[in-house]
Amino acid sequence: MKKLSLFGNKVELSLPSIPRHSCHPVASSLLRNLARRANSFWTQLTYFVLVSAVGYWALKLCEPKSSSYKPCDLDIFFTSVSANTVSSMSTVEMEAFSNSQLVIITLLMLFGGEVFTSMLGLYLSRSEFAGHDHREANSVTSDHSDNNIKLELPPLHPVTEANTFKFDPEMKGMPLKPAPSGEGLLKHRATKYLSYVVLGYHFIVHAGGSTLLSAYISLVPSARKVLRHRGLTVQMFSVFMTVSTFANCGFVPTNENMLAFKHNPGLLWLLLPQVLLGNTLYPPCLRAAIWLLERVTGRAEFDYMLRNSGAMGYAYLLPGFHCLCLAATVGKFVLVQFVALCCMEWDSPAMEDLSPYEKLVGALFEAVNTRHAGESVFDLSIISPAILVLFVLMMYLPPHTSFLPVRNGETAPKIRRDEPRRHLLTCLMFSQLSYLVIFIILICLTERENLKNDPLNFNVLNITIETISAYGNVGFSVGYSCKRRLNRDSPCRDAEYGFVGRWSNRGKFILIIVMFFGRLKKFNMRGGAAWSLS
Repeated sequence: MKKLSLFGNKVELSLPSIPRHSCHPVASSLLRNLARRANSFWTQLTYFVLVSAVGYWALKLCEPKSSSYKPCDLDIFFTSVSANTVSSMSTVEMEAFSNSQLVIITLLMLFGGEVFTSMLGLYLSRSEFAGHDHREANSVTSDHSDNNIKLELPPLHPVTEANTFKFDPEMKGMPLKPAPSGEGLLKHRATKYLSYVVLGYHFIVHAGGSTLLSAYISLVPSARKVLRHRGLTVQMFSVFMTVSTFANCGFVPTNENMLAFKHNPGLLWLLLPQVLLGNTLYPPCLRAAIWLLERVTGRAEFDYMLRNSGAMGYAYLLPGFHCLCLAATVGKFVLVQFVALCCMEWDSPAMEDLSPYEKLVGALFEAVNTRHAGESVFDLSIISPAILVLFVLMMYLPPHTSFLPVRNGETAPKIRRDEPRRHLLTCLMFSQLSYLVIFIILICLTERENLKNDPLNFNVLNITIETISAYGNVGFSVGYSCKRRLNRDSPCRDAEYGFVGRWSNRGKFILIIVMFFGRLKKFNMRGGAAWSLS
């Protein structure tokens, strides 16, 4: 029997023993630890390495399209890493893969996409929030000797939302645990709703994109003819292209990439929004979707997301002003490249046999894919060097680069000095550009024989383009041409894969490291801050 003072009256209650209900403590601890470290460098590196290894194993087990040609193990692992890091660097012709291998590459691109990986981190953060609420629930004062609950309510205390209790109807109204405070509960629900919004965003784009592509190819004979000659089904091509484009990977199940569809501007128009929705314009589009849901439903959770974007802990949910600056920056970059391509390449061999309308759509498609999808409708080997240098700059810039004016004297956040180890590690890091220079030097050393014997194909500009493309997870490549060889005595066959396909194994391995480094470059954005050049 327990005595309970309720509004000054003495009430005697007998409370039954309530067993604690929780998941296995080891599993719960591991889940909370993973949730806390979901956005750490080592967790994400482990994720990409493990998924790439599983992808390599699956690609190797599947039967190739032709028994006469089997890629070596390094090329298979290179393809798996390239798909999972959404880089689309290729050392094997895409038409050499069977349908089962194309399905595995599709899954690798899906699991490596920026939106998908961020969604995993969001769901893990929900688990951590739930674990925090569970720990608060278990902190209710209890009598451990007889497992009876001891309740103490202050008499005549004003009832507020912060000190209300949750009641279980099956326990005859007895309080089980204190409810979270109003703002904490709202944030918890907002995090759950945000995960649903991202999942719905991901599903709608994939379902709608693949459906539209299937309808277009079914209605346009020229596009259907291209697939028929390559042994590809409409459904396989539509799903593969939607996943690849939305993830900004850039793999196309044809050897010529998108050159085979340069006379199909309608197909290019269908792919253009998917490129932007999955990467550079994802934060503005996500905020617009949340704003629309808030207007339609009127729920407080969506309003909380819009007003407290920083408190949500989701890096892609940006404030409204930042989203406007990001969208304007993306538009300016695309416009600059579009104008440069039209002015310098209008009458070049890269745009021959195209109508003026096809040239305009192709130039816009190329400009959008430079950041960071990598689907190409032109032969980059015959593009002018000035345009290639512009492409290198665009590939180097991170996807969410924006011109964000400083307001009210705000400055960039400084390094936290209460973490000396992290501060020391940050000081020892080089800048992104410094690491790229190191990688280019190492590749030039591994390919020094080719640089000497085949200078028209193996030159520093082509190596730089390939390295920056791998770092930016773009996939642009100038390729390799037997016609540019100075020594034509030895046999040579033009293969329609990336320039890296002609590198040595050591050079390919270095580019694998570059692709991983580029996929995780967000963890080194402050590298080189300790260096002073003044």
